[in-house]
Amino acid sequence: MISMQVKGMSCGHCVKAVTAAIHEVDPAARVSVTLADGRVEVDTSADAARVSQAIREAGYEVPAAA
Repeated sequence: MISMQVKGMSCGHCVKAVTAAIHEVDPAARVSVTLADGRVEVDTSADAARVSQAIREAGYEVPAAA
């Protein structure tokens, strides 16, 4: 399970965009996004760095500590 802070999410479209980016890395990933906290939790076998990179490529900020 990967849990990370993601900045820049503010609406349902953001949730869909982040989820789609993660599914590009791992189509079987289970993704949970909490907009109020800016948290994304991902149950995946993919590398955390690759998941973070995919979210960044979708236009969102993932702090380096994530």
